[in-house]
Amino acid sequence: MESKIELKKTNELLGMNFYIPSYQRGYRWTEQQVKDLLNDIDEFKQEGDNWYCLQPLVVKKTILDIDQFKQEIESKTELQEIIVALNRQIRYEVIDGQQRLTTIFIILSYFGATNIFDIEYETRKDSKEFLRNITTQNESLTQVYIDFSYMGKAYETVKTFLEQKDQKQRDNFKNKLKNNVKFIWYEIDEPDPIKVFTRLNIGKIPLTNAELIKALFLNRSNFSKDESVRLCQQEIASEWDNMEYTLQNEEFWLFLNNPGYQKPTRIDFIFDLVCEQNELHINKDNIGTDQYHTFRYFYEYFKTGNADVEFCWKAVKKYFQIFQEWYNDLEIYHYIGYLVICQNDRLVDFINKWNESKTSFLEYLKGQIKTVINSCPDLNFQFKEDGSGKVKCKPILLFHNIQTVINQNLTQRSNEKYQLGVFYKFPFHLYKLESWDVEHINSNTDNVEDDEETQKEWLLNIYMGVNETLQDKIKQYFSLDEIEDKKELFNEIKEEVKSEVSIPEKWTQEEKNKIENYTLLDSSTNRSYGNAIFSGKRRVIIGKDKGKLIPVPKLSKDGKLVLSEEKDAVSSFVPPVTKHVFLKYYSATAGNNNYWTKNDAEAYKKDIKSCLEKLD
Repeated sequence: MESKIELKKTNELLGMNFYIPSYQRGYRWTEQQVKDLLNDIDEFKQEGDNWYCLQPLVVKKTILDIDQFKQEIESKTELQEIIVALNRQIRYEVIDGQQRLTTIFIILSYFGATNIFDIEYETRKDSKEFLRNITTQNESLTQVYIDFSYMGKAYETVKTFLEQKDQKQRDNFKNKLKNNVKFIWYEIDEPDPIKVFTRLNIGKIPLTNAELIKALFLNRSNFSKDESVRLCQQEIASEWDNMEYTLQNEEFWLFLNNPGYQKPTRIDFIFDLVCEQNELHINKDNIGTDQYHTFRYFYEYFKTGNADVEFCWKAVKKYFQIFQEWYNDLEIYHYIGYLVICQNDRLVDFINKWNESKTSFLEYLKGQIKTVINSCPDLNFQFKEDGSGKVKCKPILLFHNIQTVINQNLTQRSNEKYQLGVFYKFPFHLYKLESWDVEHINSNTDNVEDDEETQKEWLLNIYMGVNETLQDKIKQYFSLDEIEDKKELFNEIKEEVKSEVSIPEKWTQEEKNKIENYTLLDSSTNRSYGNAIFSGKRRVIIGKDKGKLIPVPKLSKDGKLVLSEEKDAVSSFVPPVTKHVFLKYYSATAGNNNYWTKNDAEAYKKDIKSCLEKLD
């Protein structure tokens, strides 16, 4: 037997037997939850063929006594009599949805509906009788059992709610409840229902649109009646698993999406696109907007009886194949990945443009990137002294990284020696898992050494950028107590630093607040090294690239130098351009590794400009 999925009107449940097993908790809906359901049904507009959809009712069918059934139908001749006898021997174990099902029973009871379905809780053997007589509650039972107390309060809530309405309004509510309210009926073929219950309830993994849609695709009745049915089902199931496996790959997923997707299965993302774009060309008026509207979209297609499963599946595969093609193209991968970060929720626009030639598509993407870049300050803009507003140039700095990676790959591809079939990708998945700062390359302060406090700051900032001998002297400085001794040692350290490194021309504050002095750095690393000089930052960046967190010197409360041990970094991702900056990649000649010079900055800015010109 295969799982069965359909939509059932409340009216279609009448006469059924439901059983709530002991692994479920008892009835616990509060007054507010009951009111919410009543209000939802009451506010639902009963127009045409539209209907209000309840969340899934997950059940497993069991036959109680097949021998008794056979004996009972021996004398039956009418089909309806046989169906009634069979229903008496069928019981549905409720795996998920029992709170809502019980509440619907209680509402129907208020209206005096006859032949209501039966509900029996395994932990309360008299629960069936109590619910059957809910309108004339046994007060003693509501006091004894907590389940019955909640059921009794639920009935009083229903009664109060409906008796505030006139007769016409109550009749209208009753008609909507019986004919325009539907459960998503999911009858599973699972030998271990507790396993399903654990996943849906204890594991808190909800029934997804994808799981419900899969039951539609794999229902034999939706295929032509020939020997190829099972083969076709197996093919769909295999391709389905491959799609989900690929979408679970963070490198693939976070190229197309930003973090925060909540659904446990990611193929839902593609089904949502098929629904949004109406690839199946159906009337969407009745599918609603709740969390299961995508399932109902596919259900509307399949319920016609003329569904073309292959056509439907091709519509799903079309999107996946588009995403794969983008992912495997050097420029498209990087340009779309960039735009997803900067513009978000634009995939549908990109898909619609994909029908054009690749050349036209690339020109379109470049045009969109130009729009992003044009909203940033130009390359000569001077930012405020306090650094506020510098985040506005982040899209330029990110694009510089993206185009740098593209340029490197194109160079390697054109080299006959390599003949690369694959390419190095900018790791959008790593980029999106971090928070990024626009950081000064050359320190934003002058670090003048006019008093003891600024002297201490200067020594801390240069510590990571000097040799071990000078580091030992800096440690000694912080261990001294006499001010005169400190001054003498500080001057000695200062002179040795000047003799060891060639201090370049001093930057003005205005020069420090331009794009040629900015780069991207993850927030945690940026804030860990404080206001270190270039050489100190360089050491931290190189360490991070190796997967190591270089200890940054700090002062204890009593003014002593504190050094932590080197340890593994939480993240080792350094954007390629940031790495290039601190490796002095842009300098035409070998320069001073201890400082970011004006010549370095000018060469860096020239490379940014060159990358932006690739958009023309």
